[in-house]
Amino acid sequence: MQLAVFTVMLPDLTPEEAAREISAAGYTGVEWRVKAAAPEQQNEPVSFWGNNLCTFAPTEEEAIRARDLSNRFGLATPNIGSYVATGDVEEAKRAVQFAKALGSPHFRLGTRNFGGDYARELEEAQQFLRDVIPLAKAAGVKPLVEIHHRMITASASLTHKLVSPFSPHEVGVIHDAGNMVHEGFEDYRLGLELLGDYLTEVHVKNAAFEPQENGVWQGIWAPLRSGVVDFDALFKALKRVGYDGWLVLEDFSQSLPSKEALRDNFDFVSSAWQAA
Repeated sequence: MQLAVFTVMLPDLTPEEAAREISAAGYTGVEWRVKAAAPEQQNEPVSFWGNNLCTFAPTEEEAIRARDLSNRFGLATPNIGSYVATGDVEEAKRAVQFAKALGSPHFRLGTRNFGGDYARELEEAQQFLRDVIPLAKAAGVKPLVEIHHRMITASASLTHKLVSPFSPHEVGVIHDAGNMVHEGFEDYRLGLELLGDYLTEVHVKNAAFEPQENGVWQGIWAPLRSGVVDFDALFKALKRVGYDGWLVLEDFSQSLPSKEALRDNFDFVSSAWQAA
């Protein structure tokens, strides 16, 4: 098992604090959040997707800073959590160069929110991959797309449909069972077998459901220890398909302060993986 942390879950820690705490908790990898911050966000309270202190701007200087920080604390960088919207080739170029300068083999590429015209949105996302893959190849890195609710990659099968025209050497997939609680659940083993060699990384988080006033249950983030995701089944499925890559923690439950959550999640995942 290779266990890393995506720093989006540590919005109240600086990168220096995060690297120290991640290493001290026993993890061997870090997936840095890479995104340009809007000036107005700096005056907002810290949050996962807004004023997140544990974020690097998508510049070469920041990539070198991230590389040096990772090296200082003995952390590998299997991927970067970049936020590249479909069609934004210039932002993709920045993500490619950041990954190359950092020494990360992968970077995350956005797909498309489902807006009601799936055929068109699929074609646009595949064309974007055609535009980005040569840039990534030239830099020696590979784009990854994530299984994510409310997008055209909400399930393993939908994500496979997006990437299937390309080689697994050109593009990979991030499996995310926590996102699949909200939308896109398929049997873990079925989805993993379908993805095959495209499977490159696994995000680890959890979600649950709570009833709304209209009687419809809505997905909310939950602690790893109590939610819909069956980690025993997930980890057994991963082992059955021979997965030996990274498990990347991404806990949005806020059930514990950041530093405590790092340690508690490490203990939980380590135990659950061994039990499986």
